[in-house]
Amino acid sequence: MYVAVKGGEAAILNSYQLLARQRRGDVSQPELSVAQIRQQLKLAVDRVMTEGSVYDPELAALAIKQAAGDLVEAIFLLRAYRATLPRLGTTCPLDTSRMALDRRISATFKDLPGGQVLGPTYDYTQRLLDFKLLAEGPGMESAGTAVAPSATPPSPTPRVVDLLNHEGLIETRPVPPGDPAPTDLTREPLRFPANRATRLQNLARGDEGFLLAMAYSTQRGYSHSHPFVGEVRLGTVAVEIVPEELGFAIDIGDIEITECEMVNQFAGSKSQPPQFTRGYGLAFGHSERKAMAMGLVDRALRADELGEPVESPAQMQEFVLGHSDSLEASGFVQHLKLPHYVDFQSELELVRKMRAAAAHPTTPAEEDAA
Repeated sequence: MYVAVKGGEAAILNSYQLLARQRRGDVSQPELSVAQIRQQLKLAVDRVMTEGSVYDPELAALAIKQAAGDLVEAIFLLRAYRATLPRLGTTCPLDTSRMALDRRISATFKDLPGGQVLGPTYDYTQRLLDFKLLAEGPGMESAGTAVAPSATPPSPTPRVVDLLNHEGLIETRPVPPGDPAPTDLTREPLRFPANRATRLQNLARGDEGFLLAMAYSTQRGYSHSHPFVGEVRLGTVAVEIVPEELGFAIDIGDIEITECEMVNQFAGSKSQPPQFTRGYGLAFGHSERKAMAMGLVDRALRADELGEPVESPAQMQEFVLGHSDSLEASGFVQHLKLPHYVDFQSELELVRKMRAAAAHPTTPAEEDAA
C-alpha cells in the first residue's frame, strides 16, 4: 500500500543535524579549516570558482567545506551567493599577453621565445600512491625540495599562435567595429543560435566532466578536427576597470588563470584557404583539463561558421550548451528523489488497467456493443 510520508518538517530538521554530523566526521580528529582547504585543496577550489563564476578562493573553500567535498553542491552554494551580490562595474578584457607565467608549455613548438616553463604538473608523475603522506600529521611538513624563487620577475612572452600569424598560416579574428557587448548569461537566458562569445561564457561555467566527455568524443572521430595544444599558460594577470570619473584604466588586482589555445587543421572552404584554426579555453586558477576541454569543444562548435558538416554531438550547440551546466543537470536528476506520489499512483493505475485489458481481451462484438 502506498501512503504519503507524514511529519516531514521534523524529519527535514533532523536531516540537517545528521548532515552536520556527517560533515564533521570523527570529533577526535582535528576539524578541517577553510584556510586548509584553500591552501591544500587548491585544484578543487579553482574548479568551484570557475564553475561558480566567482573568483574568491576563501568563499570557494567555505563552499567545499559546507558541501562536505561535493564540488557540484559547492558550485551551487557559490552561485547562489553570487546571485545576492550587487553589480558594481565591468572590467576591461584581460590582456593575457602580459600574464606573469608560472607554467607555459606547447606541444607544437619545442623551442619557444621565452622557453617552455614546466611549473607544477602531474604530467610526469607515475600515478603511484605516495604512502609517505599517511605518515604526515599536524606540524609535519611534507617531504620535498624547496624551489628557490626566481631572482628576476619573468618577462611577458609572445603567444605560440603569433608564430603562425607571421606566416599567415592561422586564422585571425580581429574585433569588428561596433562589436556589441557579450550576453551576460547570469542575467539573461541562453538563446539559440548563440554567438561565440556566449558559447565561451557557457563553456567556462560548464561542468568539467561533461566538457571532458565532449572533448574526448572529438578525438574519437566524432568531429572533423585534428587538435594540437598550441599553448597552455598558467599565471597571474591584472584586472582593470575604467572608472567613469577618471576615464582611464586602473589596476584593481591580479587573478590566477589558465589559458589554452588549441590549433586545429582546416581544409579550407570557398572563401577561406587551407589554414589552421583555433579553439580557446580559459578558467580560473590552475584548471588545465577544463581549459583544454573547453578549447576542443569551442573548436567543434565552430563547425557551422567554418562551413563544416555538423554531424556529431560536440558540434551541436543546442545539445552541448543546453546540457553543460552542472547545476541544471544535477537539479533535474536529483529532483527525482522528491515526492512524486500522485504521478506514480496515476502511472500505477494505468499499468493495472493495461494488464487487466491484456489478460481479458474483448471480442469485436463486445467492442461494438460497448
